[in-house]
Amino acid sequence: MIDRYETAEMNAIWGEENRFAVMLRVELAACRAWSEKGEIPAEALEDILSRGGFSVPRIREIESAVHHDVIAFVSSVAENVGENGRYIHMGLTSSDVLDTASSIMLRESLMVVRRALLDLDAAVVEKARQYKHLPCIGRTHGIHAEPTTLGLKFLNWHAELERDLVRVDVAVSQIACGKISGAVGTYALCPPEIEARVCELLDLTPALVSNQILQRDRHAGVMNAITLLGCGLERMATEIRHLQRTEVGELYEPFGSAQKGSSAMPHKRNPIKSERICGMARLLRGYAVSSMENIALWHERDISHSSTERVIWPDAFHAIHFMLTDMSGVVRELVVDGERIRRNLELTGGLIYSQRVMLKLIDELKVPREMAYRIVQENVMRTLQEEGKFSDLLSEDPRLRDVIDATELASLFDVDFYTRYVDQIFERFQL
Repeated sequence: MIDRYETAEMNAIWGEENRFAVMLRVELAACRAWSEKGEIPAEALEDILSRGGFSVPRIREIESAVHHDVIAFVSSVAENVGENGRYIHMGLTSSDVLDTASSIMLRESLMVVRRALLDLDAAVVEKARQYKHLPCIGRTHGIHAEPTTLGLKFLNWHAELERDLVRVDVAVSQIACGKISGAVGTYALCPPEIEARVCELLDLTPALVSNQILQRDRHAGVMNAITLLGCGLERMATEIRHLQRTEVGELYEPFGSAQKGSSAMPHKRNPIKSERICGMARLLRGYAVSSMENIALWHERDISHSSTERVIWPDAFHAIHFMLTDMSGVVRELVVDGERIRRNLELTGGLIYSQRVMLKLIDELKVPREMAYRIVQENVMRTLQEEGKFSDLLSEDPRLRDVIDATELASLFDVDFYTRYVDQIFERFQL
């Protein structure tokens, strides 16, 4: 990940120093559990707890010779402890330490994401309330459809963010799991009570069954949760990008007084943050695929998952946290052009009310459906060919003169009809 997209919160979790510090927490918890069982003398445990530490340069030095990061880490800690260092890593296999430590780091990362998600949601809810009753054109296939409100767009985002929050919470519960069960998960050299106590000390749930590792569906669940969140951010960003287009001009990303949009064209005001979010969502989807491909490993394990996880976990969490923070800023400082929204609502000269006109003819005036559709559509086409205003063409249509009067026809061209249930929709969310 490029430095500019890293965040301090995620660096604090995924930095090398912290990774070894969390691994040390696991090792020390195991030593404490063994001591409580009477297998490590109390004075030795005190020695381990007081002197147990590591040096990253020393770990790298040892690893350059042994080509095994956990052995290098354990050796570095044992060197600091001295004679009682022999008790460190007793009965454990590398994955006991790595997977349990990773669960802690993934849980902490998800909690950072959770806080950022709630911050974004608060910004979205604020905008939903602010523009609750601002009519705007709804679009399907990119074409004007019928009126909606800008507030409903934001409310729709809020609903998805609420689902994202549920998915993050499920991911937290599934990844908050430890494993101290030995080389193939049989507890042969480390009994289940040691695992239970280590997990208790680390506020984790012991896996009901494992092999040499925690099974990777848990980790895929984490990656899919944040990837779906990223896809939701992409949806928001895509909407902003479309509404910022020159031909639309309804919403604009914040643009600083000294900001420049193009090295060649001074007039450019590009939605760069939204575009960046869309691009980073593509990264997340790739990481999610890698995570799912890590589920099927050989027998009790291989290490084909390990190389990908060293890249995708920190990168994915840096990306999603950056995306959330960026989108929060965009939403809070979003520029809304209310006059342009009004003009766009009227851009088609009333064609957006065509369905209501048709249903009036069918339901109340008993015009056959095919005839009603044909009458309305023909006048739509004439309007598009600039032969006149839609409502005028309808009132002048000889097929409708004896069916509906001008006053009744004009009453069908009312935007409030389409937004009359907005309050009721908002009430579902208790906003």
